[in-house]
Amino acid sequence: MPTPTDTAEFLNELNGGAFASQIGHALSEVAGGVVDNGKPGKLVITLDITQIGETHQVKVKHKLAYKVPTKRGDRSENTSLDTPMHVGTGGKVTLFQEKHDQMFTRDEAPIPRRS
Repeated sequence: MPTPTDTAEFLNELNGGAFASQIGHALSEVAGGVVDNGKPGKLVITLDITQIGETHQVKVKHKLAYKVPTKRGDRSENTSLDTPMHVGTGGKVTLFQEKHDQMFTRDEAPIPRRS
């Protein structure tokens, strides 16, 4: 069964946290325009995910596009960047590779200790 990715952590890791900040800014802009002008606004987040070579890494292309209603129409903005991420056990997506427990203790190590 897949291990769910922590959504808040994932969004905060995209572009070093800048993407989550951009989403917050866009939400405020759109909501403000909707209330001020009584017209609907729109915010779209698009995530395109592709594998990097034959690794356990993916490139996450994150795009934010929004439309803010204005008095005489609307204004729009969009931004798009990529962030490389690791895919761990069960499909969990994180910025850093999973840490695995040590396979052997010092006494169990296949190579004898130097004295």
